[in-house]
Amino acid sequence: MTTHQLEVIENNSKKAKPVKDQVPFGTTFTDHMYILEYETQKGWYDPKIVPYGPITLDPAAMIFHYGQTVFEGMKAYHTEDGRILLFRPEKNFERLNLSSERLSIPPIDEEQALEHLTQLIKLEKDWVPKTPGTSLYIRPYIISTDANLAVGPSQTYKYMVILSPVGSYFPGGLQPVVIHVEDKFTRAVKGGTGMAKTAGNYSSGYQAQANAKKEGNADVLWLDGVEKKYIEEVGSMNIFFKINGEVVTPELNGSILKGITRMSIIELLGTWGITVTEKRVSIDELYEAYEAGHVEEVFGTGTAAVISPVGELNWQGKKMIINNHEIGELSQKLYDTITGIQTGKIEDTLGWTVEVK
Repeated sequence: MTTHQLEVIENNSKKAKPVKDQVPFGTTFTDHMYILEYETQKGWYDPKIVPYGPITLDPAAMIFHYGQTVFEGMKAYHTEDGRILLFRPEKNFERLNLSSERLSIPPIDEEQALEHLTQLIKLEKDWVPKTPGTSLYIRPYIISTDANLAVGPSQTYKYMVILSPVGSYFPGGLQPVVIHVEDKFTRAVKGGTGMAKTAGNYSSGYQAQANAKKEGNADVLWLDGVEKKYIEEVGSMNIFFKINGEVVTPELNGSILKGITRMSIIELLGTWGITVTEKRVSIDELYEAYEAGHVEEVFGTGTAAVISPVGELNWQGKKMIINNHEIGELSQKLYDTITGIQTGKIEDTLGWTVEVK
């Protein structure tokens, strides 16, 4: 890793900010973006903050042909007392490098990545929305840029960060969703790229999700790719179950993403004296528990929603109605606590937030 000075080229044509901070997710972008280049002989070099705009790539750039890319998702929050907070950003950069290792992409310097991100957000501080429930979504990503159709890792890359102000994920409050248990398509398998945050893991789920939505479901619950028996993720989120008073989540097995929110929930529950059991959870086992009246709460976890309660699971013609389609007490408490820490309303005794000064 080289230590080139960060160059800042300010945008003189500033865009209008979104009205009332209410914008569709991921369609509005700030005035600036961050770019870092890589060449095998030079390492990572030439860090820049530049005006947001199109980039030029050769039509033969390897990203278009072989999908060698990784990304992250995190948020910046405006507190009531005027501070800007990031939530565990070092964990995102740590995971970005884990994803890069799986995709044969050279690692970035995590400390420098965080330092340069804070510089970018400082420049764009007026873009961090202040309305409750809103935030500035942060998307770091790496793409392979070699103009080469040979199959193999690229020798050049771009690492970029773009920022997008986003409205509340739940403008009408937390509403439990209906989920289809997917037993035809596969999200990922152990030994594949399921544990990495890479583009193909997401687009390969579109068809199953579209089919589920046609039947009135919000998303799909993925089962393992080998036996179609063990629960893995819900949509693009990790999943938790409260069964007979016990909190359970599928164990990280090489095909499940190591969620930052997932990790935070496990740690937070630990501080409350609630142990989370990480283990293989079969759909049959879940249905048996449901039939016995033991399934109390089900919720997905991720950066975008924090907590997404599940009100119904549809599996092979059987309906599992969770908590009468209402959000559970534990789900609500977790949501309130984590969002409270993220927005500075609750004291951060766990050292999870980083202030952009």
